[in-house]
Amino acid sequence: MSGPAQDAQDAQEQQDSATGAPELLRVEGIRKAFPGVVALDGVDFDLRGGEVHVLLGENGAGKSTLIKMFSGAHQPDAGRILVGGEEVRVQGAQDAERLGIATIHQEFNLVPDLTVAENIFLGRQPRRFGLIDRGRMEADAAELLARVGVDVSPRARCRGLGIARLQMVEIAKALSLHARVLVMDEPTAVLTSEEVEKLFALVRGLRADGVGVVFITHHLEEIAALGDRVSVLRDGRSVGRVPASTPEDELVRLMVGRSIEQQYPRERTAAPEQPDGAAPLLRVRGLTRSGVFHDVGFEVRAGEVVGVAGLVGAGRTEVARAVFGADPYDAGTVEVAGRALPRHDVYAATRAGIGLVPEDRKGQGLLLDASVEENLGLVTLRAATRAGLVDRGAQRAAAERIAGRLGVRMAGLGQHVRTLSGGNQQKVVIGKWLLAEARVLILDEPTRGIDVGAKVEIYQLVNELTAAGHAVLMISSDLPEVLGMSDRVLVMAHGRLAGELGADEATQDAVMALAVGSGTGAQPAHPAHPAHPAHDTTTSAGGTTTPTRGTTTPAGDDSTPTDGAMKGSAPTDGGTKEEGSRGNH
Repeated sequence: MSGPAQDAQDAQEQQDSATGAPELLRVEGIRKAFPGVVALDGVDFDLRGGEVHVLLGENGAGKSTLIKMFSGAHQPDAGRILVGGEEVRVQGAQDAERLGIATIHQEFNLVPDLTVAENIFLGRQPRRFGLIDRGRMEADAAELLARVGVDVSPRARCRGLGIARLQMVEIAKALSLHARVLVMDEPTAVLTSEEVEKLFALVRGLRADGVGVVFITHHLEEIAALGDRVSVLRDGRSVGRVPASTPEDELVRLMVGRSIEQQYPRERTAAPEQPDGAAPLLRVRGLTRSGVFHDVGFEVRAGEVVGVAGLVGAGRTEVARAVFGADPYDAGTVEVAGRALPRHDVYAATRAGIGLVPEDRKGQGLLLDASVEENLGLVTLRAATRAGLVDRGAQRAAAERIAGRLGVRMAGLGQHVRTLSGGNQQKVVIGKWLLAEARVLILDEPTRGIDVGAKVEIYQLVNELTAAGHAVLMISSDLPEVLGMSDRVLVMAHGRLAGELGADEATQDAVMALAVGSGTGAQPAHPAHPAHPAHDTTTSAGGTTTPTRGTTTPAGDDSTPTDGAMKGSAPTDGGTKEEGSRGNH
């Protein structure tokens, strides 16, 4: 290391030696290997009382493996863990709890059919006369839920809650342990800006009380806002420890070992020529589902990336699922290359060339306990079957080819997908649709929870697809991503298309002006694309809303179908996401 990074590390070491805060946790020379993979190789890390120590690195750098050492989910092959200056062995959750360590993992550790209160106090239920004291348990749970700022009943079953609320329940569960060390793995990935601010206020309060917080995030802007120190992992090794004030471009260079010159590298190249009068690859007309979305219509042509923006509750995910055939709709048509598709028929949609990369890749896009090879071959399995027998040789060769093309980091095709990093899991979800030769790819939150290097790789893949004549419909709550990667932007509000913006007129203010419009849609200012009269949406003048990381959401009924919040946009109203009944895609 040299230059600014070395100067920052030297300054950090001087600050560390000067601080008088007690050391709560230290790991020295930690090594952990799995079959074919060295996940951690001599990692050092320490945490002091009253600080937020950010753990930064690409997907697969070893962050989650390291924090699983703290919680007892994994044991190190070498090295040692010290708590309060004494060497300890953390062999399970009970050991971690006894040592004052609480961990909020990326994967929710909640039982869907138990209530919120039952999940928060699972295994630690208060008792009276030998019986569970439900009144006290629910009262204590309500107090914790109020503390994290989420309006949900302690008696609500977790199965009916959206992702954002489940995340807040996990945080409340961790707070119930009264830990001195709190480990938070991507806690803001699914939260709106109001929820993030509440969480940050909570963390700052814990820091003031002397609690040490290990914080993992891929949102670099959160580091300076909340962190004190940053430790960077790359390929399972410690590569630097710097102040949280270190510039973002230097943090990126430490993470990936190189500079990333362009964050959103959209290449608007000419797609293969289409015959005159050729139908768009995807045409949606008058799509309506009572109480969810109404009269939605748009087109996506070969070589285009059409972004879909909107606030919580706008109905973006619900429209995508209806187009794919996963959910029913009451009226309207979906056409691929001019041919209408039957309603609520996933098989017909996939045969026509539509692929969906769902927002919840683990719950809906992957079979976690199946191998990389098996997941990549899910969509093509039927086509590879003859007389009831699967051509496994052809499937394996195809999986090997696509995994190599996408650069999936794995021990081999037989590795379980569950053990891959988030970025590599997302590549597998996309890869199965590339193997199926999908002509229309719907990407719903394609880079959520993915590091900056993996994001750029996915963006480059989008460029390759559109250059080859494919069409991409991209739904994202990250507004800069939508603006940076889209040729056109559709804005949804209250279940309707509020407007359409070309790449040259799509700004954060313009998108937000449409997104916060009335429930009947924005007032037209001018036709968004006169060359395409089939488009039934219009654009509106820009507003004066101040961009921030996300949007707010008040309490809503958990049965209200909604989708994720916009990041990089202004606060407004919304709801929660309905996830419970959705299947794998």
